[in-house]
Amino acid sequence: MTQNIRLFHQGNVQGTNSMFTALSTYLKERTYLTPQELGLIEQYYTSRYLKKKEHLLQEGEICRHSGFVVKGCLRTYRVDEEGKEHTLKFVIENWWAYEPESYSNGTPSAFNIQALEDTELILCLKDDFQYLLERIPNLRVLTEKLQSNSFNASQQRIYHQIGHSPEERYKSFIAEYPDIFNRVPLHMLASYLGMSRETITRIRAHYAKK
Repeated sequence: MTQNIRLFHQGNVQGTNSMFTALSTYLKERTYLTPQELGLIEQYYTSRYLKKKEHLLQEGEICRHSGFVVKGCLRTYRVDEEGKEHTLKFVIENWWAYEPESYSNGTPSAFNIQALEDTELILCLKDDFQYLLERIPNLRVLTEKLQSNSFNASQQRIYHQIGHSPEERYKSFIAEYPDIFNRVPLHMLASYLGMSRETITRIRAHYAKK
């Protein structure tokens, strides 16, 4: 896995600087950071390139990085005892890619994170990120807010799964995530929405006629 990772001060500086610019813009839109703080953050990020179907994390590995997606699309999924895949999350540009339980506890992951497209990310080791949080108060506040938003989104998803019909879940997903809908295979979307491929095919055909 390490062969595709390189520090920003190595290799193609122009390309990697461009990748960090995406994170810099994201952060500046959400909080105030001084140029010195942004420079410090940049020192601790590495670039990572994934080919389509390549994994950022596989079951049994420990998630040691948090990743920011510069370009591409990934999914988090789990394989059950019968070998069936269950998709839990999609991640696209300007979203964060990591497995929270493994990352927080330092335990082997029960989940996989796979690129659905050729994907560019920048990564920061957990210990390095904790150092940045200690040094940059506004980054810590923003991180806590993002974690809270992520938890609330997870709660809402659970509610949608148990409180809404398949048609309602389908319509809600398209309305909320139109940029994802046309980028992921239909069977993965069906898995994410908790329905069979046959059901989502029927629903899609129904709405296509309207």
